[in-house]
Amino acid sequence: QVRLVESGGGLVQPGGSLRLSCAASGSAYSVDVMGWYRQAPGKQRELVASVNSAGATSYAESVKGRFTISRDNAKNTVDLQLSSLNPEDTAVYYCNALIRIRSWRPGTNYWGQGTQVTVSS
Repeated sequence: QVRLVESGGGLVQPGGSLRLSCAASGSAYSVDVMGWYRQAPGKQRELVASVNSAGATSYAESVKGRFTISRDNAKNTVDLQLSSLNPEDTAVYYCNALIRIRSWRPGTNYWGQGTQVTVSS
């Protein structure tokens, strides 16, 4: 059983910072692309940032220059550093990973439970 466990969410004032962490636990053949999504109330879930196993990153235009994604392949963890936060960043943030359980089977998307980030004065 593979699980994604998130931590680091909370309440922060505009202009503040937070760091989110996600760890993939359980046996896995490989962890491929890892990323962070977010979903605000009444809005569709959107991709915030992703990083592949080679370290290549991608960001949504709305967070470029403010958020930084990083991963540790040996530990199967991925972090998201959020800086210069504004109220528009308020959402539930979800960790996502494409994981192969066995080498002969294709990868499957796994999701974390989500962690709340609230930006408000």
